[in-house]
Amino acid sequence: MNRIRSFFVIAFLGACFTSFAQNDVKNKFNPINTGVTSLGIAPDARGGSMGDLGAATDPDVNSQYWNPAKYAFAFSRAGVSVSYTPWLRKLVNDINLAYVAGYWKFGSSDLQALSASLRYFSLGSINITDDGGNITNSINPYEMAFDLGYSRKLSQSFSMGVVFRFIYSDLAYDETEGMKGAAAFAADISGYQTFYPIVGRSECQWSWGFNISNIGSKVSYDGGNNSAFLPTNLRLGTTFLFPLADYNTLSLSLDLNKLLVPAAPRQEDYLDVEGNEDREAYEAAKEKYQSTSPISGIFKSFSDAPGGFKEELQEINFSVGAEYAYNNQFFLRAGYYNENKYKGNRKYFTFGAGFALKVLRLDAAYVVATAQSSPLDQTLRFSLSFDMDGIKDLVGRRRR
Repeated sequence: MNRIRSFFVIAFLGACFTSFAQNDVKNKFNPINTGVTSLGIAPDARGGSMGDLGAATDPDVNSQYWNPAKYAFAFSRAGVSVSYTPWLRKLVNDINLAYVAGYWKFGSSDLQALSASLRYFSLGSINITDDGGNITNSINPYEMAFDLGYSRKLSQSFSMGVVFRFIYSDLAYDETEGMKGAAAFAADISGYQTFYPIVGRSECQWSWGFNISNIGSKVSYDGGNNSAFLPTNLRLGTTFLFPLADYNTLSLSLDLNKLLVPAAPRQEDYLDVEGNEDREAYEAAKEKYQSTSPISGIFKSFSDAPGGFKEELQEINFSVGAEYAYNNQFFLRAGYYNENKYKGNRKYFTFGAGFALKVLRLDAAYVVATAQSSPLDQTLRFSLSFDMDGIKDLVGRRRR
Protein backbone atom coordinates (compact mmCIF):
# COMPACT_ATOMS: atom_id res chain seq x y z
CA MET A 1 0.00 0.00 0.00
CA ASN A 2 1.18 3.54 -0.71
CA ARG A 3 -0.51 4.92 2.38
CA ILE A 4 0.31 3.56 5.81
CA ARG A 5 -0.57 5.26 9.08
CA SER A 6 1.44 3.81 11.93
CA PHE A 7 0.04 0.36 11.29
CA PHE A 8 2.92 -1.19 13.20
CA VAL A 9 1.68 0.51 16.37
CA ILE A 10 -1.15 -2.02 16.41
CA ALA A 11 1.35 -4.77 17.07
CA PHE A 12 2.88 -2.72 19.86
CA LEU A 13 -0.47 -2.07 21.50
CA GLY A 14 -1.12 -5.78 21.28
CA ALA A 15 1.54 -6.13 23.96
CA CYS A 16 -0.50 -3.95 26.26
CA PHE A 17 -3.96 -5.38 25.84
CA THR A 18 -5.02 -9.01 26.14
CA SER A 19 -7.80 -10.25 23.88
CA PHE A 20 -11.31 -10.40 25.29
CA ALA A 21 -14.01 -12.96 24.58
CA GLN A 22 -17.00 -11.74 26.58
CA ASN A 23 -19.22 -9.07 25.07
CA ASP A 24 -19.85 -7.30 28.39
CA VAL A 25 -16.11 -6.87 28.88
CA LYS A 26 -15.73 -5.56 25.34
CA ASN A 27 -18.43 -2.97 25.91
CA LYS A 28 -16.81 -1.73 29.13
CA PHE A 29 -13.24 -1.95 27.86
CA ASN A 30 -11.98 1.63 28.02
CA PRO A 31 -8.19 1.95 28.34
CA ILE A 32 -6.49 5.33 28.50
CA ASN A 33 -4.94 6.24 25.15
CA THR A 34 -1.57 7.97 24.96
CA GLY A 35 1.24 8.60 22.54
CA VAL A 36 4.79 7.25 22.91
CA THR A 37 3.50 4.24 24.82
CA SER A 38 6.98 2.69 24.94
CA LEU A 39 7.82 5.13 27.77
CA GLY A 40 5.78 2.87 30.03
CA ILE A 41 7.90 -0.24 29.47
CA ALA A 42 10.07 -1.14 32.45
CA PRO A 43 13.63 -0.93 31.10
CA ASP A 44 15.75 -2.82 33.66
CA ALA A 45 15.82 -6.36 35.00
CA ARG A 46 15.71 -5.58 38.72
CA GLY A 47 12.48 -3.58 38.67
CA GLY A 48 11.08 -5.82 35.96
CA SER A 49 11.60 -8.93 38.09
CA MET A 50 9.56 -7.53 41.00
CA GLY A 51 6.33 -6.86 39.15
CA ASP A 52 7.54 -3.65 37.45
CA LEU A 53 8.08 -1.56 40.56
CA GLY A 54 10.78 0.66 42.03
CA ALA A 55 9.38 3.84 43.58
CA ALA A 56 10.81 3.04 47.01
CA THR A 57 13.26 0.17 46.57
CA ASP A 58 16.92 0.68 47.50
CA PRO A 59 18.63 3.13 45.13
CA ASP A 60 20.44 1.60 42.18
CA VAL A 61 21.85 2.86 38.90
CA ASN A 62 18.48 2.45 37.12
CA SER A 63 16.55 4.69 39.52
CA GLN A 64 16.18 7.28 36.75
CA TYR A 65 13.09 5.48 35.44
CA TRP A 66 11.47 4.55 38.76
CA ASN A 67 12.32 7.44 41.07
CA PRO A 68 15.36 9.65 40.36
CA ALA A 69 15.17 11.21 43.84
CA LYS A 70 16.70 7.95 45.15
CA TYR A 71 20.10 8.80 43.62
CA ALA A 72 20.82 11.21 46.49
CA PHE A 73 20.82 8.17 48.81
CA ALA A 74 22.93 5.91 46.57
CA PHE A 75 25.80 4.17 48.37
CA SER A 76 28.27 4.49 45.51
CA ARG A 77 29.31 7.86 44.11
CA ALA A 78 28.76 6.84 40.48
CA GLY A 79 27.44 4.03 38.34
CA VAL A 80 26.49 3.05 34.78
CA SER A 81 24.06 0.41 33.57
CA VAL A 82 23.10 -1.14 30.22
CA SER A 83 19.80 -3.01 29.83
CA TYR A 84 18.28 -4.94 26.94
CA THR A 85 14.76 -6.32 26.49
CA PRO A 86 13.69 -8.42 23.48
CA TRP A 87 10.05 -7.34 23.15
CA LEU A 88 7.06 -9.35 21.91
CA ARG A 89 9.18 -12.38 21.02
CA LYS A 90 6.02 -14.49 20.80
CA LEU A 91 4.93 -12.34 17.84
CA VAL A 92 8.06 -11.05 16.10
CA ASN A 93 11.81 -11.34 16.51
CA ASP A 94 13.13 -7.84 15.78
CA ILE A 95 11.43 -5.55 18.34
CA ASN A 96 13.57 -4.57 21.31
CA LEU A 97 14.23 -1.96 23.97
CA ALA A 98 17.76 -0.78 24.79
CA TYR A 99 18.40 1.38 27.85
CA VAL A 100 21.48 3.09 29.27
CA ALA A 101 21.46 4.93 32.61
CA GLY A 102 24.04 6.49 34.88
CA TYR A 103 24.54 8.86 37.79
CA TRP A 104 27.28 10.81 39.56
CA LYS A 105 27.16 12.13 43.13
CA PHE A 106 29.22 15.30 43.39
CA GLY A 107 30.27 17.71 46.09
CA SER A 108 32.05 17.03 49.36
CA SER A 109 28.77 16.85 51.30
CA ASP A 110 27.49 13.88 49.26
CA LEU A 111 24.01 15.41 49.19
CA GLN A 112 23.30 15.71 45.46
CA ALA A 113 23.57 13.77 42.22
CA LEU A 114 23.35 14.24 38.47
CA SER A 115 21.82 11.48 36.38
CA ALA A 116 21.06 10.68 32.75
CA SER A 117 19.47 7.95 30.67
CA LEU A 118 18.83 7.05 27.06
CA ARG A 119 16.18 4.63 25.89
CA TYR A 120 15.75 3.38 22.32
CA PHE A 121 12.70 1.32 21.36
CA SER A 122 13.02 -0.25 17.92
CA LEU A 123 10.11 -1.83 16.06
CA GLY A 124 12.43 -3.56 13.59
CA SER A 125 12.24 -3.31 9.81
CA ILE A 126 8.93 -2.99 7.93
CA ASN A 127 8.51 -3.30 4.17
CA ILE A 128 6.20 -0.87 2.34
CA THR A 129 4.32 -2.32 -0.63
CA ASP A 130 2.20 -0.86 -3.43
CA ASP A 131 -1.28 -2.01 -4.45
CA GLY A 132 0.27 -4.87 -6.38
CA GLY A 133 2.18 -6.20 -3.40
CA ASN A 134 5.58 -5.03 -4.68
CA ILE A 135 8.02 -3.72 -2.06
CA THR A 136 8.63 -0.03 -2.66
CA ASN A 137 10.43 0.97 0.52
CA SER A 138 11.63 -0.24 3.89
CA ILE A 139 11.30 1.72 7.11
CA ASN A 140 12.63 1.31 10.66
CA PRO A 141 10.17 2.91 13.11
CA TYR A 142 11.43 3.70 16.58
CA GLU A 143 10.90 5.76 19.71
CA MET A 144 13.64 7.28 21.83
CA ALA A 145 14.02 9.46 24.89
CA PHE A 146 17.03 11.19 26.43
CA ASP A 147 16.88 12.82 29.84
CA LEU A 148 18.97 14.59 32.44
CA GLY A 149 18.16 14.66 36.15
CA TYR A 150 19.20 16.30 39.38
CA SER A 151 18.44 15.03 42.88
CA ARG A 152 19.30 16.38 46.32
CA LYS A 153 18.82 15.48 49.95
CA LEU A 154 16.64 18.04 51.71
CA SER A 155 17.12 16.37 55.08
CA GLN A 156 18.81 13.29 56.48
CA SER A 157 15.83 11.16 55.44
CA PHE A 158 14.17 12.94 52.49
CA SER A 159 15.24 13.86 48.96
CA MET A 160 13.65 15.21 45.81
CA GLY A 161 14.57 15.01 42.17
CA VAL A 162 13.70 16.57 38.83
CA VAL A 163 14.27 15.22 35.32
CA PHE A 164 14.05 16.97 31.94
CA ARG A 165 13.37 14.75 28.93
CA PHE A 166 13.49 15.01 25.14
CA ILE A 167 11.29 12.51 23.32
CA TYR A 168 11.14 11.57 19.65
CA SER A 169 8.62 9.13 18.18
CA ASP A 170 9.08 8.01 14.56
CA LEU A 171 6.00 5.81 14.22
CA ALA A 172 4.18 7.60 11.40
CA TYR A 173 4.52 7.05 7.69
CA ASP A 174 2.34 8.52 4.96
CA GLU A 175 3.70 9.19 1.49
CA THR A 176 0.68 11.23 0.41
CA GLU A 177 0.02 13.43 3.44
CA GLY A 178 3.53 14.05 4.71
CA MET A 179 3.15 12.48 8.12
CA LYS A 180 6.40 12.48 10.03
CA GLY A 181 8.00 11.81 13.37
CA ALA A 182 6.90 13.72 16.46
CA ALA A 183 9.04 15.41 19.11
CA ALA A 184 8.07 16.37 22.65
CA PHE A 185 9.56 17.67 25.89
CA ALA A 186 8.67 16.44 29.36
CA ALA A 187 9.71 16.61 33.00
CA ASP A 188 9.52 14.37 36.09
CA ILE A 189 9.12 15.38 39.74
CA SER A 190 9.97 12.82 42.40
CA GLY A 191 10.52 12.36 46.12
CA TYR A 192 11.98 9.66 48.37
CA GLN A 193 12.12 9.19 52.13
CA THR A 194 13.69 6.42 54.17
CA PHE A 195 13.71 5.54 57.89
CA TYR A 196 15.44 2.90 59.99
CA PRO A 197 12.96 1.67 62.63
CA ILE A 198 13.89 -0.92 65.24
CA VAL A 199 11.58 -3.94 65.15
CA GLY A 200 12.30 -6.32 68.00
CA ARG A 201 16.08 -6.29 68.18
CA SER A 202 16.65 -5.72 64.48
CA GLU A 203 17.20 -2.52 62.57
CA CYS A 204 14.90 -2.47 59.56
CA GLN A 205 14.44 -0.01 56.70
CA TRP A 206 11.14 1.53 55.63
CA SER A 207 10.95 3.77 52.59
CA TRP A 208 8.32 5.45 50.51
CA GLY A 209 8.53 7.44 47.30
CA PHE A 210 6.62 9.07 44.46
CA ASN A 211 7.35 9.98 40.86
CA ILE A 212 5.17 12.07 38.55
CA SER A 213 6.70 11.35 35.17
CA ASN A 214 6.31 12.62 31.61
CA ILE A 215 4.66 15.96 32.38
CA GLY A 216 4.99 17.64 29.02
CA SER A 217 3.77 18.59 25.59
CA LYS A 218 1.59 16.51 23.30
CA VAL A 219 2.86 14.60 20.27
CA SER A 220 1.45 14.94 16.77
CA TYR A 221 2.38 13.20 13.53
CA ASP A 222 0.35 15.44 11.21
CA GLY A 223 1.37 18.97 12.08
CA GLY A 224 -0.97 19.38 15.03
CA ASN A 225 -4.30 18.40 13.45
CA ASN A 226 -4.45 15.41 15.74
CA SER A 227 -2.38 15.10 18.89
CA ALA A 228 -1.88 12.59 21.69
CA PHE A 229 -1.05 13.03 25.34
CA LEU A 230 2.22 11.73 26.70
CA PRO A 231 1.83 8.88 29.22
CA THR A 232 1.99 11.18 32.26
CA ASN A 233 2.04 8.83 35.22
CA LEU A 234 1.76 9.04 39.00
CA ARG A 235 3.72 6.32 40.80
CA LEU A 236 3.47 5.84 44.58
CA GLY A 237 5.38 3.12 46.37
CA THR A 238 6.65 1.78 49.65
CA THR A 239 9.27 -0.81 50.65
CA PHE A 240 9.99 -2.52 53.96
CA LEU A 241 13.34 -4.29 54.35
CA PHE A 242 14.21 -6.47 57.33
CA PRO A 243 17.04 -8.87 58.22
CA LEU A 244 16.35 -12.61 58.30
CA ALA A 245 19.72 -13.64 59.72
CA ASP A 246 23.35 -12.65 59.38
CA TYR A 247 23.96 -11.47 55.80
CA ASN A 248 20.37 -12.29 54.79
CA THR A 249 17.69 -9.66 54.10
CA LEU A 250 14.22 -9.63 52.61
CA SER A 251 12.38 -6.62 51.21
CA LEU A 252 8.68 -6.37 50.38
CA SER A 253 7.43 -3.64 48.05
CA LEU A 254 4.20 -2.19 46.71
CA ASP A 255 3.72 0.32 43.87
CA LEU A 256 0.52 2.01 42.70
CA ASN A 257 0.29 3.66 39.27
CA LYS A 258 -2.27 5.91 37.62
CA LEU A 259 -2.05 7.57 34.24
CA LEU A 260 -2.71 11.30 34.59
CA VAL A 261 -4.31 11.46 31.14
CA PRO A 262 -7.96 12.28 30.39
CA ALA A 263 -10.16 9.57 28.92
CA ALA A 264 -10.91 9.93 25.22
CA PRO A 265 -14.62 10.13 24.33
CA ARG A 266 -16.24 6.97 22.99
CA GLN A 267 -19.16 6.83 20.56
CA GLU A 268 -21.10 4.44 22.80
CA ASP A 269 -21.08 7.05 25.56
CA TYR A 270 -22.99 9.56 23.37
CA LEU A 271 -26.42 8.15 22.59
CA ASP A 272 -29.78 9.92 22.39
CA VAL A 273 -32.94 8.85 24.23
CA GLU A 274 -33.69 6.31 21.50
CA GLY A 275 -30.26 4.70 21.76
CA ASN A 276 -28.96 6.18 18.51
CA GLU A 277 -25.57 7.81 18.25
CA ASP A 278 -25.62 11.55 19.00
CA ARG A 279 -23.05 12.50 16.40
CA GLU A 280 -23.06 16.20 17.19
CA ALA A 281 -22.41 15.64 20.89
CA TYR A 282 -19.69 13.10 20.12
CA GLU A 283 -17.86 15.44 17.72
CA ALA A 284 -18.06 18.25 20.27
CA ALA A 285 -16.57 15.97 22.93
CA LYS A 286 -13.74 14.98 20.59
CA GLU A 287 -12.96 18.61 19.82
CA LYS A 288 -12.93 19.43 23.53
CA TYR A 289 -10.65 16.46 24.20
CA GLN A 290 -8.19 17.54 21.47
CA SER A 291 -8.09 21.10 22.83
CA THR A 292 -7.38 20.02 26.42
CA SER A 293 -3.91 21.08 27.52
CA PRO A 294 -1.56 18.53 29.16
CA ILE A 295 -1.71 20.32 32.53
CA SER A 296 -5.50 20.56 32.45
CA GLY A 297 -5.58 16.92 31.45
CA ILE A 298 -3.68 15.94 34.60
CA PHE A 299 -6.37 17.44 36.86
CA LYS A 300 -9.19 16.24 34.63
CA SER A 301 -7.89 12.66 34.75
CA PHE A 302 -9.06 12.27 38.36
CA SER A 303 -12.76 12.83 37.62
CA ASP A 304 -13.56 12.24 33.94
CA ALA A 305 -14.14 8.48 33.74
CA PRO A 306 -17.57 7.71 32.18
CA GLY A 307 -18.24 5.19 34.95
CA GLY A 308 -17.59 7.69 37.74
CA PHE A 309 -15.50 7.05 40.83
CA LYS A 310 -15.67 3.27 40.40
CA GLU A 311 -14.03 3.52 36.98
CA GLU A 312 -11.44 5.98 38.31
CA LEU A 313 -10.37 3.28 40.78
CA GLN A 314 -10.10 0.82 37.90
CA GLU A 315 -7.42 3.05 36.37
CA ILE A 316 -5.05 2.33 39.27
CA ASN A 317 -2.60 -0.49 38.58
CA PHE A 318 -0.65 -2.16 41.34
CA SER A 319 2.59 -4.11 41.61
CA VAL A 320 3.83 -6.21 44.51
CA GLY A 321 7.33 -7.61 44.73
CA ALA A 322 9.92 -9.21 46.98
CA GLU A 323 13.71 -9.33 46.92
CA TYR A 324 15.90 -11.70 48.92
CA ALA A 325 19.56 -10.76 49.23
CA TYR A 326 22.52 -12.66 50.63
CA ASN A 327 25.42 -10.41 51.62
CA ASN A 328 24.31 -7.96 48.91
CA GLN A 329 25.87 -10.31 46.38
CA PHE A 330 23.20 -12.86 45.47
CA PHE A 331 19.60 -11.85 44.78
CA LEU A 332 16.34 -13.67 44.17
CA ARG A 333 13.24 -11.70 43.17
CA ALA A 334 9.57 -12.21 42.38
CA GLY A 335 6.53 -10.03 41.81
CA TYR A 336 3.08 -9.60 40.33
CA TYR A 337 1.62 -6.86 38.14
CA ASN A 338 -2.12 -6.24 37.90
CA GLU A 339 -4.14 -4.02 35.58
CA ASN A 340 -7.93 -3.94 35.60
CA LYS A 341 -9.55 -6.01 32.85
CA TYR A 342 -11.40 -2.95 31.54
CA LYS A 343 -8.22 -0.84 31.35
CA GLY A 344 -5.84 -3.19 29.53
CA ASN A 345 -5.93 -6.48 31.46
CA ARG A 346 -2.16 -6.86 31.79
CA LYS A 347 -1.66 -9.42 34.53
CA TYR A 348 1.55 -11.32 34.98
CA PHE A 349 4.03 -12.80 37.42
CA THR A 350 7.69 -11.89 37.24
CA PHE A 351 10.81 -13.67 38.47
CA GLY A 352 14.47 -12.80 38.47
CA ALA A 353 17.91 -13.19 39.93
CA GLY A 354 21.07 -11.15 40.28
CA PHE A 355 24.74 -11.53 41.08
CA ALA A 356 26.95 -8.66 42.25
CA LEU A 357 30.67 -8.16 42.69
CA LYS A 358 32.38 -4.99 43.81
CA VAL A 359 32.75 -3.79 40.22
CA LEU A 360 29.68 -5.09 38.39
CA ARG A 361 26.24 -6.61 38.79
CA LEU A 362 24.29 -8.81 36.39
CA ASP A 363 20.49 -9.07 36.67
CA ALA A 364 17.93 -11.03 34.68
CA ALA A 365 14.12 -11.05 34.72
CA TYR A 366 11.40 -13.26 33.24
CA VAL A 367 7.66 -12.67 32.75
CA VAL A 368 4.97 -15.34 33.11
CA ALA A 369 1.61 -13.98 31.95
CA THR A 370 -1.57 -15.32 33.53
CA ALA A 371 -3.27 -15.47 30.10
CA GLN A 372 -1.82 -17.83 27.51
CA SER A 373 -2.70 -15.42 24.70
CA SER A 374 -0.71 -12.56 26.21
CA PRO A 375 2.18 -11.45 23.98
CA LEU A 376 4.06 -10.37 27.12
CA ASP A 377 4.48 -13.99 28.22
CA GLN A 378 8.09 -15.20 28.39
CA THR A 379 9.55 -11.69 28.10
CA LEU A 380 13.20 -11.56 29.19
CA ARG A 381 15.18 -8.59 30.50
CA PHE A 382 18.90 -8.26 31.12
CA SER A 383 20.87 -5.55 32.93
CA LEU A 384 24.61 -5.13 33.41
CA SER A 385 25.66 -2.47 35.92
CA PHE A 386 29.09 -1.07 36.75
CA ASP A 387 30.07 0.53 40.06
CA MET A 388 32.49 3.36 39.33
CA ASP A 389 33.80 3.38 42.93
CA GLY A 390 34.63 -0.31 42.61
CA ILE A 391 36.42 0.25 39.31
CA LYS A 392 38.36 3.16 40.80
CA ASP A 393 39.46 1.06 43.78
CA LEU A 394 40.44 -1.83 41.51
CA VAL A 395 42.57 0.41 39.28
CA GLY A 396 44.15 2.03 42.34
CA ARG A 397 45.22 -1.34 43.79
CA ARG A 398 46.76 -2.41 40.49
CA ARG A 399 48.79 0.79 40.29
CA ARG A 400 50.14 0.20 43.79
